[in-house]
Formats: sequence, structure tokens, C-alpha cells
Amino acid sequence: RTLGDSKHLIQLASDYVVDLSLGASSSQAIVAQMTAEGGAPFWLRSGDDYRGANILAPMVRVGTMPMRMLAAEYGANIVYGEEHIDRRVIGCKRVVNEQLNTVDFIDKNDRLMFRTCEEERGRLVFQIGTADSVHALQAAEVVCKDVAAIDINMGCPKHFSMSGGMGAKLLRQPETVRDIMTTLRRNLPASQPVTCKIRLLETPAETAELVRIIESTGVTALGIHGRFTAQRPRDPAHWALIKEAISAVSKIP
Repeated sequence: RTLGDSKHLIQLASDYVVDLSLGASSSQAIVAQMTAEGGAPFWLRSGDDYRGANILAPMVRVGTMPMRMLAAEYGANIVYGEEHIDRRVIGCKRVVNEQLNTVDFIDKNDRLMFRTCEEERGRLVFQIGTADSVHALQAAEVVCKDVAAIDINMGCPKHFSMSGGMGAKLLRQPETVRDIMTTLRRNLPASQPVTCKIRLLETPAETAELVRIIESTGVTALGIHGRFTAQRPRDPAHWALIKEAISAVSKIP
């Protein structure tokens, strides 16, 4: 996107927030339009739904409900929320916000952690930061009835995540990865997609081995951030290495 486009998106998102705060049903209008154009509203249920889809990727401080709904209006089939840490999710209470027609998850300090609405439930992926299968499952069970899919973030390079054994730290812990993903797949509804996002490892062989382990757990799909852990968005993505990594699996997109 150009800077001009970014400013336009921010303005549109701001307009949506204003509409929502005034009680306008912008989200219902979006769903009504999509239903009229394509029959039944989209509902994310299987790996096939990821193939060829327009996806709003997970982005910290960006993937909030206004941006997700805006992305849906512009053609996103699947939208990721921003990452939430397992322990904070576990301590949340679910509150139906009748004024805004949303479902709010409020943490133990009485602060809003996550907000969603019925209109986006069929396309929304909730991303969890975790280092432990038990906490991952407990967090997923708090929100799973209000989202379409659960994703585990194994690509965050920030010190906070890695020092807690989360994010990109998991790239070097394949057995922990196996345990987390297997636990989620076995215990969440079979119709609910379970996915994860990784980064590239130092060699193509190491990346291929990790994606094969992930595939073996029965996950629905896999996201690959085409950079190494030490790289940042200003560094070019390694598209050829992404292609090489996905060639190592055959059952999942």
C-alpha cells in the first residue's frame, strides 16, 4: 500500500468506530452485502477455505475489530486478530455488550482485551501467544465459540515473547510445538480450524523439518512469515524460501 492508501484506510477505520459508537449497524450492512453477492455468508471450516483466500494477516496493534470489519468490506475472506497472551485470555470474562452489539472479553483488571461481533465470527482467527499446551488450550476454550479458528503465534521476534518461551522461541522447540498443536487439535471441535504461524529457520532443511512436524499434528493450515527471526519488516521477504518450505508438505495449505 502507498502512504496515501494507508491514510485512507485509517480514516475509514475511524469512520467505522464513530458509526459503531453511535449504534449504527455497519457490520450488519457488510454481511448483508456479502450475503447478497455470494449467497450464504462465508464460514471458515477447512483447509480448502484458505486456498486462494484474501486474508488480513495478524498485525500487532492493527488487527482490531474496526480494521477487521473494514478488511471484510474490501474483500477479505479471513481476518486475523492481533496476538493475545494465553494467561491474560484465561483470566478474562465474556461480556455481551448490548450497546455496541459486540462480545467483549474483559481481563482481571477490568480492561478490554478483545472485542468481536457476530457478523465476523465466521471469518475471524484468534491468535494466541503461548509456550505451553495446557495454557494454550485453556485460552482457546475461553474464546473458541466466538471465533472461527485458533492460531498459535510462533513467529514473534520481540524480547517479551521470546523471553517467555513464546513466539519465535518455539521455532527451536519442535516437541513443544508438537505438544501444543496436537493438544489443540484433539480437544477443540473438529470443525474448528487450528493453525499456526512460523518464521523461516536458518536453513531450508530446518524449516522443512519443522513444517512437516506441524503438518503431522493435524493442523488445518500453516502461515509462514518469510523472514528470519532477526529480520524486521524493512528487510525483504524471502519468497523463494517460502515456496521451498511449503513444498515440504502436501496435506495442508
